[in-house]
Parts: sequence; structure tokens; C-alpha cells
Amino acid sequence: MISVYNYLAAATLLIAAAFPAHAGEYRLTVSTAAVEVDGRTVEKMTINGSIPGPVLRFTEGEQAAITVTNETDEKTSVHWHGILLPGVMDGSPGFNGFMGIAPGKSYSYTFNIRQSGTYWYHSHSGTQDQSVLGAIVIDPAAPPSAVTDRDYVLLLSDITPEDSDQVLHNLKADPGFYNYSKRTLGDFFRDARSDGLGAALDDRLAWGEMRMDPTDLADVTGYSFLVNGRTPQENETFLYSDGEKVRLRFINGSAMTIFDLRIPGAKMKVVASDGNDVHPVIVDELRIGVAERYDVIVEPASGKPLTVFAESIDRTGYARATLATAPGMEAAIPPMRPRALLSMTDMGMAHGDHGSQDESGSHGNHGQPERSSHEGHHMDHGDEHKMDGQDGHHMHHGPAEHQKPAPQEEKGHEGHGGHGSSMHDGTKTAAATESDARPVGWASGFPPGAKVLAYEDLRRHHAHADNRAPDRTVELRLTGNMERYVWTLNDRRFHEASPIRVRYGERVRINFVNETMMAHPMHLHGMFFELENGTGNHRPLKDTVIVPPGKSVSVILTAREVGAWPLHCHLLYHMVSGMMTAFIVEPPETADRNITRDGAVVPLAVSHDSAAARQGGHAGHGGI
Repeated sequence: MISVYNYLAAATLLIAAAFPAHAGEYRLTVSTAAVEVDGRTVEKMTINGSIPGPVLRFTEGEQAAITVTNETDEKTSVHWHGILLPGVMDGSPGFNGFMGIAPGKSYSYTFNIRQSGTYWYHSHSGTQDQSVLGAIVIDPAAPPSAVTDRDYVLLLSDITPEDSDQVLHNLKADPGFYNYSKRTLGDFFRDARSDGLGAALDDRLAWGEMRMDPTDLADVTGYSFLVNGRTPQENETFLYSDGEKVRLRFINGSAMTIFDLRIPGAKMKVVASDGNDVHPVIVDELRIGVAERYDVIVEPASGKPLTVFAESIDRTGYARATLATAPGMEAAIPPMRPRALLSMTDMGMAHGDHGSQDESGSHGNHGQPERSSHEGHHMDHGDEHKMDGQDGHHMHHGPAEHQKPAPQEEKGHEGHGGHGSSMHDGTKTAAATESDARPVGWASGFPPGAKVLAYEDLRRHHAHADNRAPDRTVELRLTGNMERYVWTLNDRRFHEASPIRVRYGERVRINFVNETMMAHPMHLHGMFFELENGTGNHRPLKDTVIVPPGKSVSVILTAREVGAWPLHCHLLYHMVSGMMTAFIVEPPETADRNITRDGAVVPLAVSHDSAAARQGGHAGHGGI
């Protein structure tokens, strides 16, 4: 784990947490410690004195009992990401009556384990989840579908020597504060030679009009990238013997980093996504968004060490670990690939139809959101978009068919690969070279012929018991204003927006329409999405889906988890800058009433009054 210069008591707590009193019981302490980051010693929040905290292990069917003690001077919380549980145990301040853990206080989380798989936990208070995090592994009650000889957790994370709140302040002051890879005059002359002077000028003018830069793949740089708290130099090592099958549980616990992940010299068999088993698919690489998890099986047979290599999407650094037959072994570290340039397609410059669906179920115009001008990327539309007023649920911004149940079957929606359309078969990619020619497009940067995991590859083992057509569609436009570093849903920040309200048992399609130049990993607490990826009734279950720039992704869910649940972008500084809403599932017995974010039951009519809704307990996240 990352170096910690803390008290002996912290080490004692860590040992105690590793050996709970009985199955399912843990004690976690959130405190501050001096840690070394990029050669500097800085104060960071930790769990049990370390970053990350201990791996929590459970078995499906048992009861979890986790006591969290706050020894810091600010409120904190722990959210159990992807875990099915009662709303008050979700750990999201301001939702379902949970208001966080005050300094010097403890909170006991208790819930029944209703699932198995790979999950994680992190703070849901302000910007704390940059360092307050850890992994969760839940063994199935029945024999696992994929039997392996070894089982390892690889928690990927990013950490900065800066104070996390200072990072947000810097972004508010200058959204391009951390973009050190802006195009230069030399880039312009090179483009003019290859594309012609007129084309190069037109390109620069278009980007200038949007006040953006095609190198802006990530908001924050200066991170160190870690595997289980270890730097590339510390080289976290996982042992194997020849002929063994090794399960690697990849968790992207980063604040802001999307990783491109590969193991040179080995294929990866993907067997689970976000904790849920899928039909095995063999890939060379995968792109893993913030909060996503993938379980893969590798079968190293040469006896030689293998490098596990996860480079950040903006190519500013990498996390690294090693599979080896003995401690101390190392394999070659592959060279970093060129940083891709965003294209006008990523910006959604092609006019579309807001992702409306035709009779085949495919999104029109490749699912690209419609815009009236380049200024659409600034997304500050004021009061232009309103709730439709019919039932307080539907965000009405498109054609009339959005109010009707859409066809169940989808045939290759654009963007479902998590990488844009060019990644659907894992091979149609722009080639990355070692020259200074950069790959173009958010989905680019992979070598020719490489099989890269696409969302269309994910297929659930068993058919869904509930395969009803959605009762209605909720459209969520992913919007923002980069000049003010404000991120929004349907042009509303969290404290400005009315929640999405659904009835218990209702089938709902959510259509995420990304009108920005950034990819957004969208996460819903308390339940799973059924990702519409063309697999019919074998839609994979996920709790987090990447929505690429300028693309649409749709999901379906059955609302059977009562409570008020956060729905937000899992890029930390997007969430705390406003890209979040409440998704409220009414209890069956209160069909004529609704729930505010603090758990109170109020008349349904109040939800139609935006002024009243803004008074309903929106103080959950610092910085919003």
C-alpha cells in the first residue's frame, strides 16, 4: 500500500480489520495520515491508516456489519458501490435520512448480502473519495461459474499531492488548468502540410469557437497511478504457477482517470462486469471507466513474468503490476502510446435526433445528439428545458415518440461499446504509431487488429425474468459549461433540479445523451442497469456505464429498490460540480405520495414545484 507515516495504532487497526471477529464484521476508521505522493509527504484521508483500505470479504447470504469511525475534523461517509441494500445503509449523505458521520462519531452499517462479485467502497462526501476507498469481494453461495486456481484484486486508483479541494478550485478558476498537452504552433504547421492550410485553419477556428482543445481528454493531470496503493516502481506482484488459471478482479477506483488496460503476452477472458457474470469473451485490451469493474481470467503458460499495464486515457502516466512465478521478477514495461486527439464527431457536430429510435430500435443518426450550434457545448441554456409536467418523471426534450415505450430489441446502438462506434468489433480502430502522428477520436489509440472489449460483447448468462417493454423513457442529457466548470444533467445542477420519480415495479428506460466533449461514467445507486447492447433478453447488468462524447447510451431497469438513490457521473469533479440527480422509487403503499431526498414522505404535487424541491435536503455533497 502507499507509504504511510502514521501512528502505531493505525497498523494495529489494519491488522484487526484483516481478521474480523466473525464473518461479515469489520471496523473501519477514517483518519488523516502523512503519505508520500510523487516524492512529497502530504496529509491525506485514509481508511485504517492506509490508501486503499482493507479488502472486505463476504459470502452471499450472510449479514454484513461494518462500523465506520470518523477521526477527522470533517464529516465523512462510506458508500458501498454496487451493493443492493436499504437506502439508509447506502452511505450517501442527504439521501434516505443518512446525513453523514460527524467528527468523532461512528456509524454502523448492517445489511444482508444479496449478491456476489467484485465491488468497492468509497467516501461520498465532498472530494474525499480520492483517497477514502477500498475493495469488496463477495463469494457466491453456489459454486462459481468460473473456477480458478488463484484470485487477486487489482484496485486501480489515482492520487495527487494537491489537496483535493484545491484541485476543484483550480478547475473553477481555469477549466484548462491541468491540460499541459494543448496543440502548439508546430502542430498547426504539421497539420497544414498534411491536410492543407485551409483545412488546418478551419479546424483551429472551429475548436476556438467552442473554446475547447482536442487534447482535452481528461480534466485533471499530475496524478500518480497505483495498483492496490503501490506505484509502478513498487511493482505490486501476483504469483502464479505454470498451468494455473488466475482471476484478476480489476476495479477502477480512480477519481478522474479512465484506463486502457492490457497484459502484453497474454489474452484476457472477461467473465464478469460490475460484479455480474457474463458469457466469457477473450480480448487483448479493455477500456475501464471510473467505478467500472471487470473480472478476467488469464492462463500464463510460459513461466515468464507478465506486466499488467493500465495507461491513462490522456497518456500522462500508467499503473503497473506483475504476474510472476517468484517474488522480485519483472517484465518489460511497454512504451506509452500517443495521446489521441478528439474529433468533431466526438463533439457531436453531426446533427441528429436526440437519439430517438426508429422501428428497429436503433438510434437515428448513430445516436448522436442534436445541436443547433457549436455553442451547444457550453450548455448554459437557462430555463429553456422544463419538466413535461405530466407526472414529474419524464424529461421532455425530443420528439413525441420519447413518451412512448420503445421497442425492446436494439441493433447495435452507437456508443454502447463504451468507446464509440469504431470500437464495436474491437478491430476497426485508428492505428497508434510510435511516430508523432496522433490517433484521432475518443475510441482510438489501440493497435490494428487488437480485440478491444466493447459493450456489445457483454452478454448475461441467464435471461431476465422481467422482460417487459419499458413503461416510459427518461432522457438525461449530459450537459455542462466548461468556462465556469459547471457540469449538469438537462442543464440543471443537482440543487436546481427536480428528482426523477418512478413507481415501484415500473419498467423505465433511461437514455443518456452526451452533449459534451468528455466521456461520462454514469452510476446509479441501489440497483443495476440492464444495458441495451443488442443482446435481447440477455442484456448485461451494470451499475456504471460510460457514455462517450457526442453519443447516446440507453439502459432499462425495473424499480424494485425503494428509496431515494443518487444518479450521477462518477468523475469526482463532475459530480461535485453538479452532474447528479435523485432517482426516487416510491414504496408500493404510497402510490399517491412521494419521497424527498431526506426520506420524508410528501404529497406528489410538491415534486412539480421546483422551488419547493430545492428545499428538500440537497446538502449531501460538499462543493455542489
